[in-house]
Amino acid sequence: MEVSDRVVRAIDAIVELLAKLRLESMFVGSIARAAWLGGTVDGGPVDVVAVMQPQQKNQVAMMASNRGFRVDRGEVEQAEELDLIPLHYEDVRVHVLVASNALYAKMVGAARPVSLADRELKVAAPEDLALLLTLSEDFEAVQKLMADPGFARDRYNEMLMAIGLRSVAAGASPAAGRPRAAAPTRDSGKHR
Repeated sequence: MEVSDRVVRAIDAIVELLAKLRLESMFVGSIARAAWLGGTVDGGPVDVVAVMQPQQKNQVAMMASNRGFRVDRGEVEQAEELDLIPLHYEDVRVHVLVASNALYAKMVGAARPVSLADRELKVAAPEDLALLLTLSEDFEAVQKLMADPGFARDRYNEMLMAIGLRSVAAGASPAAGRPRAAAPTRDSGKHR
């Protein structure tokens, strides 16, 4: 994984901010994608999921503004219902996504450490990233993640079932009586 210096500075700043607030977090989006699939991150937003109570959102925005982030109150108010805290560090957008339900909190708990420029950060586990990529219909990336022999298909499949995406989970294992995940295709998530 290659990450530009300006993105690394934004990552360092958000990690430090969330650590000060004692909030558990993980990186998703382009950072997690590059960690598991390779590639370069030199633009776009930095997306991080943090476990917090709704009332802590204002505290994150307030502390961010005191730690070098630009916080646009109008953007924060517009994103209120999305459980998102939009921030800017230098010229990099940072989206702090509030882990407001049990599924996201479980994902943060399952996050895996990766190395980035002599530092360790937590990113979404491959199965969790695959779920998020399935929701954004990036089926090619999901297939690449699932091709790894260490990919926990049962866990991925259980999450799909838990959020009502039974049609994406393919087949059933007669021996275990449990559904078996298959790499989704462009058509598997569509209702017929």
